[in-house]
Amino acid sequence: MGSERFQIRSEWADQNKKNNPPGGPEFPGRRSFFVVLVAAGTALVGALLSIPLIRFTIYPWLADTTKPHGAGLGPTSDFFSLAAPLLKTVTVTHEDGWRETVAQKPVYVTAGTRQGSEDGVEVLSSICPHLGCEVPGDNDRKQFVCPCHNSVFAPDGSRVSGPTPRGMDTLPIKTQDGKLMVRFEYFRQLVAEKEVIG
Repeated sequence: MGSERFQIRSEWADQNKKNNPPGGPEFPGRRSFFVVLVAAGTALVGALLSIPLIRFTIYPWLADTTKPHGAGLGPTSDFFSLAAPLLKTVTVTHEDGWRETVAQKPVYVTAGTRQGSEDGVEVLSSICPHLGCEVPGDNDRKQFVCPCHNSVFAPDGSRVSGPTPRGMDTLPIKTQDGKLMVRFEYFRQLVAEKEVIG
C-alpha cells in the first residue's frame, strides 16, 4: 500500500518535471490562484471601505460653514414711523459640516441713520458687543440696558455709557418685494470697530 502511494506520487512528480522544465516558466497552481484571488478581494474591499472614510474626513473642510440668507421682518410700511424700537424675532440657520442648527434670535427695528440703515430704519442685533449678553429694551427709559455689566445704549443703538467698546451692531438689511429683509450676523466682541465673524 505504501509503495503504491509512493509510486503514484513519483509519477506525478515526473509528469510535473516534464511540464515545467528547469529554467522554464512556472505555471501557478491552484493554491497560488486562490492566494491571488483573496489578496485582490481584500484590496478591493479595503478600497471600497476607504472611500466613505476619506469623504467623512475631507467633507467638513470643503463644505460651507454657513449659508447666509435673509429673513423677512414684515412690510416696510410698518417701520416708517417708529416711536420706539420694535422687537422682532428672526430664524437663524447655521450649517457646520453635517450639523444644522436652527435658532430664534431677537432683533430690534428702530429709527436711525448710522451705517447699515436704509431709509431711516436700522435693525440692531440684541447681542451686546461687550461680552455677548442679550440686551433687552427698556421702554420706560427709552434706552437699551445690558443686564450683565450695565452698558447703556440709545434708541438707535449708539453707545451712551458702560464698559461696551462700541454701540449695538447694525445688521445688513434690504427691501425686497415691499418687505424689510435682514441677514443675521455675529460680530467680534471687545473691539471698538464692528467686525463680522459669522
